[in-house]
Amino acid sequence: MARGWESKSVESQMESSQSKSDAGSKKRLTPEAASVLRKRGSLLLARVHLQHQMEACPHPRYQTMLQNALADVERQLADLNQSEL
Repeated sequence: MARGWESKSVESQMESSQSKSDAGSKKRLTPEAASVLRKRGSLLLARVHLQHQMEACPHPRYQTMLQNALADVERQLADLNQSEL
């Protein structure tokens, strides 16, 4: 009797695993979508980095350069968002 219960448990685990792998395959991104996600992540990290540098920057010329770089990153993010719509 215990042996039958174990086989049912294994069977249900296999079915569960199969349904999870089916659900995972539905969530796969196209190479273009994956590229956009990577680029967005990169730009968001760059924006945070630039903001931290601006907070710690005592030199006005360097701060101007950082502001220009931040504006460029913001523009790229906006372009990326527009292309998705």
